[in-house]
Amino acid sequence: MPEHAAVTLLWGEDAFLLREAALQLLGDLSATEVDAEEWQGSELQDLATPSLFGEPRALLVNDCRSLSKQSLVELGSYFTAPDPDARLVLLCTVAERGKPPAALQKLVEPVGTVRQVQVARKEVEPWLAQRAKAQGLELSGQAARALVEVIGDDFGQLASSLQQLADAFSGQRVTPAQVHQQFRGLGEQKTWDLCDRAFGKDLPGAIRALRSIEEGGDDALMVLGGIAARVRDLIRVRALPDRLPPAQLAKQAGLRFEWQARRYQQQARNFSLDELVQIHGQVAETDRALKSGAPGDVVMPVLIAAIAA
Repeated sequence: MPEHAAVTLLWGEDAFLLREAALQLLGDLSATEVDAEEWQGSELQDLATPSLFGEPRALLVNDCRSLSKQSLVELGSYFTAPDPDARLVLLCTVAERGKPPAALQKLVEPVGTVRQVQVARKEVEPWLAQRAKAQGLELSGQAARALVEVIGDDFGQLASSLQQLADAFSGQRVTPAQVHQQFRGLGEQKTWDLCDRAFGKDLPGAIRALRSIEEGGDDALMVLGGIAARVRDLIRVRALPDRLPPAQLAKQAGLRFEWQARRYQQQARNFSLDELVQIHGQVAETDRALKSGAPGDVVMPVLIAAIAA
């Protein structure tokens, strides 16, 4: 198989790692990007059409688990004679210990590359240290461990947090104390994880995250505040045009990072605008219940189930 196959399927559990691997694979190529659920059928024709100035064509397809049967038929037809000068990169995010769709993998294997993208749990801290070094930052092993403890194991969040450290302590050796100092007051990271899982429609994962919060003794009203903030962000994202580039979406929705805009856009698509408004109403009802003395371990699971189910 050539070093740069015309067709590449990247799969794994973390969307941030997948996207980063795809961008590294594409290099300087300016790729057309499309979400699988919005596949129109003309994308492959555009891929095979030479550009006006002769640059190689590239197509990046997100969330390939959502490809329809007709889309797979079209891909299969293209794979019979893929353009060797064009680049097609397919991204497939899977659940924990999941696999890419067998039908898609079977189509790609004879003509391209299928590669799993992952960082094992025991490799997270070395991954952080290596990434920090590339940003001109020296991150001790203990500091990397502290960052994972504070932020969690979401690679997108870890990457953005590492950038904050690089901005604050460029050229320095970062200590665990500096990590805690930098991220003090940003809110409970477990609430962020809870929101990601709930609005990502991962009900079992959301319930586990909620139980972890409860076991930690965190205030239910504080957690509810984090959920309310996420709902408001998703409402703003859902109300914007669906095809906005991430940078523009982040700016118009008042978000800090492009990766955050991509993630929120993905989560917002799980709901209609009316459904998000209804969830906002349920959050308000839960707030009134908690302030009236209702126990958090009773009312919070009901809210999370309503969101994630």
